Amino acid sequence: MDKEARRTRIVVPQRARHIARRAQVLGRLTACRLRMTTHIFMSQAAQAITRAPADVVREAPVSQAPNGICYAVAGEMSISATELERMISAVPKAISAALERKAYYFVPLTVNQGDQTVIADRYDVALSDSAVCHRNLELGGSLCVFISTRLMDDKFSVAFEFYINVGHAFVERAGVSQEFADLVWKQANASIRGETSLDAWESRKLATGHASDAEKHKNEYFAAAFSDAISIYLLSLFLDVDYQDLRERDYPLLAPAALAERLRKIAELFPVNPGFDFQVFYRRRS
Repeated sequence: MDKEARRTRIVVPQRARHIARRAQVLGRLTACRLRMTTHIFMSQAAQAITRAPADVVREAPVSQAPNGICYAVAGEMSISATELERMISAVPKAISAALERKAYYFVPLTVNQGDQTVIADRYDVALSDSAVCHRNLELGGSLCVFISTRLMDDKFSVAFEFYINVGHAFVERAGVSQEFADLVWKQANASIRGETSLDAWESRKLATGHASDAEKHKNEYFAAAFSDAISIYLLSLFLDVDYQDLRERDYPLLAPAALAERLRKIAELFPVNPGFDFQVFYRRRS
């Protein structure tokens, strides 16, 4: 990446291809998990200790970021405490205000064991196949979100999983901005190429069809596109993002100019917190 790209918040190439939905983003991290397997299998003889989520909530000290988001760390982390704090603090207060009575727990592995969920204190290859990227659980009158950080061995992936959760939680609580809905519907009616996730891509096709439930799919499209745009915007506040890093194969990526238009609208609706900035740069292929 050139010098200009390294200093930007989000770089939009002219011929980018695909962008990730939640399951796909984390699904493509399987290779990362497999790369970790040999080393960890050789160095760990005993199985990781697992605990009930309620025990983790009771024992892990909870911190509150300047924007009001509550979070805690339990077990080994794949990113530093400083990076985690900045990642959480990047969420604008206009968004974090809708996340009350919610706490995020960053743990090594969140594991399904039959009908139960347990938390492992470190990565364990024996547990990895049953691990999930995150799990939402109602505990003590609050919604606790357990995010598996050791399924993802880089801060880009951990951050995107967190921001995807934040984006969906915000839209579920606050709904979709009418200004944003008007923008994406104008783009859809203009047949702008591509979308920001498979959910948005599929619901857009149904919404622009002639089915009797087209209005329902239209609302689903607005919600998916809005949460996608919020997630990408938040990621770009924390890291310099190259649009190509978000590519996937199952649908065409939203045209760069259309994505930039959406992100600028999100930035207008949710101004950055002090210490963060947002910019869009185009980089043409030579």
